[in-house]
Amino acid sequence: MSQEKEAKEDQPIYDPQRKEEIEKIKARMQEQIKIQDAMKKIRHKIAIMSGKGGVGKTTVAVNLAVTLHLRKFRVGLLDLDMTGPDVPLMLGMEDTVLETDGISILPALWGQGLKVISLEFLLEKKDTPVIWRGPVKAGAMKQFITEVSWGELDYLIMDLPPGTSDEPLTMAQIMPDADGTLIVTTPQDVSILDVSKCINFARTLKLPVIGIIENMSGLICPYCKNSIPLFGSGGGEGASKKYGIPLLGKIPIDPVIVTSGDQGKPFVVSHPDSPASKAFEGIVTHLIKILENQ
Repeated sequence: MSQEKEAKEDQPIYDPQRKEEIEKIKARMQEQIKIQDAMKKIRHKIAIMSGKGGVGKTTVAVNLAVTLHLRKFRVGLLDLDMTGPDVPLMLGMEDTVLETDGISILPALWGQGLKVISLEFLLEKKDTPVIWRGPVKAGAMKQFITEVSWGELDYLIMDLPPGTSDEPLTMAQIMPDADGTLIVTTPQDVSILDVSKCINFARTLKLPVIGIIENMSGLICPYCKNSIPLFGSGGGEGASKKYGIPLLGKIPIDPVIVTSGDQGKPFVVSHPDSPASKAFEGIVTHLIKILENQ
């Protein structure tokens, strides 16, 4: 009897809760493997962030991606602003419908092969609001990464919504090998506070801050060609000096940037010789040098 009792005591006790926990761990591991497999053919992964809205972050993301594309790099542009996906509008791709190859989602193509993914492509109507909580947004972001056939890319530019909430947090967690982030700001001194939040957010998550871009950096007078500091000056430079982060460039205000975006024509294509387009060229040159040195 004692031997039978000892044999029964040695048998593992079935624990449904423990089994469920193990299955969740396995699922997370498999998900991470899928993300790594999807991203391993992409050399550089860069997130575009801002501390607040209204600084022209999406305009910067689109024109940076297009500038890299025009330099013959293989580029992907991932619109991760789930509640305000404006990338398709700025590229003139609002009526695009995504296709599949039977296994993966195929990115939409702009120009000679710039690969674009946005939630806008999946909405039935352009004015349909996206009313999602954090976990649903996170799930959609993971699908955009793991279920899209990105192929081999030199650069993946990710346009994140402003602030340091769900989407930036999810991106940093599921893509720990990202090269880092570019933070877009404006010239006001008060913008240093918003930049500080982004920098501290990134550092907390061990996400490198590659550089700062100052947008709306003065209006070029059409008559005297001098720069008029409509929004003050020094915000980007102040943040750069305070945190020891490179200021990659200053993009001046040009009213045509707004109309170009609304018309679906990237500014660097429609006005390649303007001071703003030259600023984008300089930023891309600086960015490439930093990444190649790393």
